[in-house]
This record gives sequence, structure tokens and C-alpha cells, in this order.
Amino acid sequence: MNNNDVQVVIEIQRPTPVTGMGRPLILGSSANGQEFKVYNDLDDVVVDHAINSEVYKAASALFNQGDDSPDSVAVMLYKTDSTLADFLPTIFDKDFYYLLSTSSTLANITAIADAVEADDTRLFFASTSKLEDLGNIFSKKYKRTAILYHEDTSNYPEAAWVGRAGSALAGSLTWKFKYLNGIQPLELTKTELDQIHGYNANTYVTKAGDNVTSNGVTVSGEFIDIVQSEDFIIQSIGTNVQKLFNRTKKISYDNNGIAQIEAEVKTVLNRADLNGMIAHDDDGLPLYSTSFKTRSQVDPTDREKREYNGGSFTFELAGAIHKSKIKGLIKL
Repeated sequence: MNNNDVQVVIEIQRPTPVTGMGRPLILGSSANGQEFKVYNDLDDVVVDHAINSEVYKAASALFNQGDDSPDSVAVMLYKTDSTLADFLPTIFDKDFYYLLSTSSTLANITAIADAVEADDTRLFFASTSKLEDLGNIFSKKYKRTAILYHEDTSNYPEAAWVGRAGSALAGSLTWKFKYLNGIQPLELTKTELDQIHGYNANTYVTKAGDNVTSNGVTVSGEFIDIVQSEDFIIQSIGTNVQKLFNRTKKISYDNNGIAQIEAEVKTVLNRADLNGMIAHDDDGLPLYSTSFKTRSQVDPTDREKREYNGGSFTFELAGAIHKSKIKGLIKL
């Protein structure tokens, strides 16, 4: 029995996870299939998928990235007696942003990548251990597919990559230089690494004693964070302006109503700036601007149709520094 007058109670406050652009979706197959289902941790996953299953392995790589891990993952399985091509069109009305697959065959990767490219709203991450596959995938110039080359794809290095970087705010990080928990780095010569990068693929190596992803690009050569930034701006402005319409009795077709729409666009650009997406000038000011035509400048036909098409914006992406050359002088 404790007779002390002082009682100490300690609670552990878990960090609140951020969702970034959205949750990952693991796509696989089974005899019975599975509808879209969200899991909040591995304990949830193992209820439906055995520890030795491919779905569990992919989910484990996602959830194994410490505080950077996603707050949830989703799983969908298509029936093995059906085709992937028939199944893929059904996934894009679901709530996810990153797509992963339990199959790394070339046919599977290209089928999913083709569908993702046609949808034009998501990102697909795949891995392969075959250098010859990199060339075939490279020829497709996919903007929305990122390939990670690794000699061992059984523990889903691409899922670990999404788990590490996918929950960050859009524009706040580069996908290069990322440590992947549970993934072993490859020992590659400069020639081998150049060959992989020549195919706009990514891999996992050791630099200055740290294990990091070697690049952060999609198959087209575009940087992953730039694709994310584009998607963030499109989705956020679309949502903000739609919600403005929804909550307001009427947006008058005059300069006051136009200013309300412009204000929503500026709100998104301000948030993008806070995320680190927008570059700053020499005075430290964000490099973005908006231009919205006044009522008198709008085509009367548009006013008659109650359509406003006179708004525009521009901004300069901050990007990221991936390489540096520094000159020095030693004086004797």
C-alpha cells in the first residue's frame, strides 16, 4: 500500500499525424476480392490479412516509419477470376492519393501506371529488381508514377518511401535524401547509379554515412514534390471556392462577389507559402500574384450564363536544392 501524499501520473501524448496529400491505397488480389477498407494500424490489418501476406508486408513498411508514418492506409483487392484492367477504373472514386501494388511484374506496373496517368489525380509508387524493366517503364514517360529500383523488393521499399514522405504537407519536403526504416541500402558503382537515374528511376544508397533515397522523380523526370504541389493547388482552390458557393446565400456578380472568390484563391496560395511551396524574393516576400477581372471587364455572355472565367494566379515554386558545388581558396 502506498501511503505517500504525492501521486505522480504520467501520460504519453502521441504526436498528431498529418495526412499530407492523402492516404496510401494498397492494391492486391484474392479469390474473393475486398472492397475499399481503411486500417488505422497493423493490429487492424492483421485481422483481415495474415502476417505473411503481401498486403500485410506493404502495410508494415508504411506504418514502420516512426512519427512520419501515415495515420491510416486503405486496401482494395480485385478477384483473381477478373482482370486488373476491368478493376482499375473502379478505384478512383475512393479516398486515397498514393497507390501501391502487391505485384511488381512489368505488366502490372504498366497497367496501373496507364490508369493513374489517365485519371491524372493520384501518384503511383512501384519497385522493381529488374534493370531491364526500368527501360520499358522509362519509355512511357509517366508523370504520375515513381519507380524505386532495389535488389530486394519483398519488403516493399516503395511503401516505406511513401510511409516516410507521403504524410508531409505538400511542398514541404523533397523525396530525395529520405531514410527508410527497414530497408537496406544498395552498394552501387557510379556507373550503375547513373544507369538507374538515366531511366528516371530512384534507388536507396549510402551518402556521407547516411542511408537515403538517391533521387525524388517520377518516370517523366518531374520531381515528385512538384506534381504534389500542382495537385495541392488544383484540389485546394477547387474545394475552397466550391465551399464558398455552398455556404453563401449568393455570390453577387459584381466586384464584391468577385473579390470573395479571389480571397479564397489567396488563402490557398498563403497556405502553399506556409508549406514552403512558394519561392521568396530578395526582400523575403512570397512570389505569387492574383489577377481577377472586374465585372465591367467580363464578357457579357459569361455574365448572362452566370459564369465567371476572369480569374488567374501565378507563383514561383521554391523547389529544393539537390546538388551543390562550392568553390574555395586556400591562401599560403
